[in-house]
Amino acid sequence: MTSSPYDLVKRLNNKLLIGGKLVAPLSKKSFPVINPATMDVIGEAAEAHEADVDLAVQTARKAQHDWRHMDAAKRGHLVSKCADLLEEHADELARLMTLETGKALRTESQVETKIFANCFRFYGGLGLELKGETVPYSDTMLTLTIREPLGVVGAIIAWNVPLLLMSLKVAPALVAGNTVVIKSAEEAPYTVLRAAELMNTILPPGVLNMISGDGPTTGEALVKHPGIDKVTFTGSVETGKTIYKNISQKLIPVTLELGGKSPMIVCEDVDLEKAVDGALTSMRFTRQGQSCTAASRIFVHESIFDRFLEAMKKKLNGMKMGDPMDPETDIGSVISEGQYAKILKYIEIGKADGTAHTCSALPTDAKLSKGLFVQPVLFTGLPNSHQLCQEEIFGPVTALIPWTDFDEAIRQANDSEYGLAATIWTNNLKRALKGVHALEAGFVQVNQNVVVQPGLSYGGVKSSGLGKEASLEAMLEHFTHKKTIIFNMK
Repeated sequence: MTSSPYDLVKRLNNKLLIGGKLVAPLSKKSFPVINPATMDVIGEAAEAHEADVDLAVQTARKAQHDWRHMDAAKRGHLVSKCADLLEEHADELARLMTLETGKALRTESQVETKIFANCFRFYGGLGLELKGETVPYSDTMLTLTIREPLGVVGAIIAWNVPLLLMSLKVAPALVAGNTVVIKSAEEAPYTVLRAAELMNTILPPGVLNMISGDGPTTGEALVKHPGIDKVTFTGSVETGKTIYKNISQKLIPVTLELGGKSPMIVCEDVDLEKAVDGALTSMRFTRQGQSCTAASRIFVHESIFDRFLEAMKKKLNGMKMGDPMDPETDIGSVISEGQYAKILKYIEIGKADGTAHTCSALPTDAKLSKGLFVQPVLFTGLPNSHQLCQEEIFGPVTALIPWTDFDEAIRQANDSEYGLAATIWTNNLKRALKGVHALEAGFVQVNQNVVVQPGLSYGGVKSSGLGKEASLEAMLEHFTHKKTIIFNMK
């Protein structure tokens, strides 16, 4: 029977998951978790301090000995069984995620839970791909390499897609033979905790542990812990740099998936309706623009600029913003008061220099009157050098910029400290091929902007991070190390 999100919150209140069990924090501290659509406090999450982090890491270290020596195929089989169980509980997890994040159930949370289970299923099938190599170094020597797990992985995730981020870090780490301590975002701890609890009905105790708390207390203790052999993090550039600095003192591997200011280049030869739909999807308006791959700079050919703008406004005005739990809702709420204030500040800055085209309509339901809802804004009249076009807003705000020369559009697209994702919309294959090679981004698409999918290598360049996720390559290169072995046969 599927549990209601409110019942789950009551049971998960003030709990961590260590050694296969829900436990109260040694710190005896907690923090409130708020439903951003109503601003109601839905529960109190456990705040892990240094002693809790140490217990989780030590538990993971003990479990790692047996886990790493388990047949890789069996580890993969257990992870695949986790995928089946998570899929069975997809609706439950989606509703819990919507309750604590304000993301629209139909357009966001239910979509994410499907990808979440698929990611575990994808990695579950890759156990036998942890292969080494034989090296023809000498006919008197047997020379080979093998892949070995790193040890205990500390995984720190963001709140915007908590389950997807969890799967991208936990699944490859486990299949590769590592054990994991995952730290959820403060704003969204319950969905990750429930998913970890479900997985612990299948995995051996201590293989997957989950803690919650803030960055300076919980996150820093996890990163600095001497028992952590690898850190994988998704979040802001500023926090990523702090983690990188701390990791440099330990000389352990790190994967950083950071921010983005992703460009979308629309050429004059496109199917206008498809490109406009692509822009709406690319900007993740259904998620209030809270995505590091959001197309927050849209370069549109001058000849179709006005039509493109009007078509986007019309489509956005037809999208319903409202109760995230309502299946009719297209757009949910912003995650927190801090994020809400940040977005509104950027909108005011943009209005001082450009034209704001405000779309959709705020909810009229009285129970949502205190909710953190922001109307999507399309800005025109701002140059690519403007603050709104250079800084990551993480909200439903994008700038439309006209162009006439394709090379100049590429140049402006690359004029950013970020390099996570980019898209080109054109029916000209030659131009598309030129563009995908010229764009400085790690994840480039033509005539579409799908979200991260298992099997497609994902990661950025420049300030958007280090390393790759979602692929076989990510598991091999970022969750194992290669050992060279030589037998002298003389």
